[in-house]
Amino acid sequence: MPEPVADTPHPHSATLRNLEKSSGTLAAAAITRMDAQLSWYRAMPPENRSWIGLVAQAGIAAFTEWFRHPETPQAISTDVFGTAPRELTRAITLRQTVEMVRTTIEVMESAIDEVAAPGDESALREALLVYAREIAFATAQVYAQAAEARGAWDARLESLVVNAVLSGEADEGALSRAAALGWSGPSNVSVVLGTAPDGDSELTVEAIRRAARHVKVQVLTGVLGDRLVVIVGGAENPLQAAKALIGPFAAGPVVAGPVVGDLLAATRSAQAAAAGLKACAAWPDAPRPVLADDLLPERAMAGDPAAREQLVEEIYRPLEEAGSALLETLSVYLEQASSLEGAARMLFVHPNTVRYRLRRVTDVTGWSPSDVRSAFTLRIALILGRLADAE
Repeated sequence: MPEPVADTPHPHSATLRNLEKSSGTLAAAAITRMDAQLSWYRAMPPENRSWIGLVAQAGIAAFTEWFRHPETPQAISTDVFGTAPRELTRAITLRQTVEMVRTTIEVMESAIDEVAAPGDESALREALLVYAREIAFATAQVYAQAAEARGAWDARLESLVVNAVLSGEADEGALSRAAALGWSGPSNVSVVLGTAPDGDSELTVEAIRRAARHVKVQVLTGVLGDRLVVIVGGAENPLQAAKALIGPFAAGPVVAGPVVGDLLAATRSAQAAAAGLKACAAWPDAPRPVLADDLLPERAMAGDPAAREQLVEEIYRPLEEAGSALLETLSVYLEQASSLEGAARMLFVHPNTVRYRLRRVTDVTGWSPSDVRSAFTLRIALILGRLADAE
């Protein structure tokens, strides 16, 4: 019966024993050097410092096993960083982690002559250099995975906020989610709606964010179905903001809702923009982007109650309160195909009187009867006002 073959001793068994005995001392030396050289480490709470100490110990232990079996693939990121909670990647930055790893490697490198058995110094130094490269890759992988996880979670939060605003369900919970995404509560908020382009929605969202950073406004954005929704904060002029962000939108109309006070009130801006987007089919030559308020007549004819009320309350009622002469003059002027002379003859007044009254109409309503588009809006407002009076 053949005799059993004895296990071949490891070529660096003495060095491995020294590494195992010195692991605690090396980890303590690494922590001491971090405390002396890294100000951010000294400023951390004790709990996080203890986790970093465990990471350093795990790194030295992982190197020992790696030196024992260099031919075996090792999951270094799991061996080293698996000892710390995931929250640690939020507590310390990638730059700080690199400094921590560098400090630990420097301590191990300075101890090579003491730890290595005679003749093993070069082998241990070379192995440490290779291991340092591997641990650098592992560090990058851990932070990349953490960034992906945070990105996916942030995208989910942002989608919830955008959907709440668009559906009219924005509440304090939506404010909390928006704050977690970096929304600082700007006072001027508007909603821009348009068609989302084909392809990766994440690329579209990132393009919107880049454009927003360029013009220094805050945005919450997302793709809901075929719509690209952008909630803009910090821009007093919604049309200018929409022009600055229009690049990522697909072809077709882009509508900017009115400015409101805060995120909770943004539902009103979103509803106006959504109604305007629906009504754009009735105004093929509408500018791009266009304000939802510029689409009031089309929105009213499409059945938007808010637009009907706005036309009555902001145009008809002020004219009614300003005196019957303005309403009568505007009505006759519009019926006479915007002719001053024709209106003057019908009213038995001088054309200058008609001209004066029309200027008063502009002052009262903000819409000029001499402009074709404004005249159309005024006509619809008169019709709706009369219907409201009849009711």
